[in-house]
Amino acid sequence: MSAEDQQSRALAFLRLSIGLLFFIFAEYKLTSTRFIWGGMAQYIRQFIDQGSYPFLRPFLKEIILPHAVFFGAIVSVSECLIAVSFLSGALVRWASAGGLTMMLLFLFSSNYPGPHAPLWEFFGASLDHSVLALCFITLLLSPSNQRWTLLRLRK
Repeated sequence: MSAEDQQSRALAFLRLSIGLLFFIFAEYKLTSTRFIWGGMAQYIRQFIDQGSYPFLRPFLKEIILPHAVFFGAIVSVSECLIAVSFLSGALVRWASAGGLTMMLLFLFSSNYPGPHAPLWEFFGASLDHSVLALCFITLLLSPSNQRWTLLRLRK
């Protein structure tokens, strides 16, 4: 097996794995009303009180929190669309751009270690979102839809 073939398989595995994760994330949000009708607002309140970067707090307080049901639905549907895109192999770069935007918003909303934290804590506190952000960058920059896609299966 050539190096190019191995890289193609690795990228396809990464794409499918993230697609499956996002399918699981979207499934629980879309099959239960708890996240959209209260869970999102609860998370936003926690982020404002103890986890968001200071520059993002006004945006969370004044725009997101008053419209938490709307944004909860947007998050849920976005996660579902990312999952469908990654699992099918269609529009992967667009979904990666959307996923990267989502991860950066989540990172700055919830991973602030405090004003006096050493530099490494900023990276350590953000691992749950920064690792997925790096995966989205990888899929954004690479031809990850070359293998194991529904479009290729049709041909």
